[in-house]
Amino acid sequence: MKRVAVLHGGISAEREVSLASGRQVIAALETAGYAVQGIEAGPDLAALIAALTPAPDVVFNALHGRFGEDGAIQGVLEWLGIPYTHSGVLASAMAMDKARARAVFAAAGLPLAPGKVVTIGDLARADPLPPPYVVKPLNEGSSVGVEIVRAGDNRRAAIAAAW
Repeated sequence: MKRVAVLHGGISAEREVSLASGRQVIAALETAGYAVQGIEAGPDLAALIAALTPAPDVVFNALHGRFGEDGAIQGVLEWLGIPYTHSGVLASAMAMDKARARAVFAAAGLPLAPGKVVTIGDLARADPLPPPYVVKPLNEGSSVGVEIVRAGDNRRAAIAAAW
């Protein structure tokens, strides 16, 4: 029987989403007949590595956001020689950084929606685009930090401060 370790939780702002994803993945894999070990990842990397010993046949990565989707956990798993679900280190790192991903997509000639990268300071000082516009942190996943700024709502500085 294949032994599957499901990593969930993590240290990002998406921890609660990841915990829910992990519970669902664990239940589905158990129903499918796999031997499943749920591993709640936290800030202690040594504890995570210890939990992966002995190595499972595969790791199902249900981590979201930083450390889960940015190439970090992928690098750890590759270093340990454990197969895993998810994109590899480079693809994960590139996709998590929206500015770098946008530059790669543009260089490849892919169509992109109009947009630009602004700093927190830029956002706090003035509208970077004519309202309405959408802002999102460069290195967060899912919809964490997504805000729609409309004309006259005066939320730019508060959004920038929250990031």
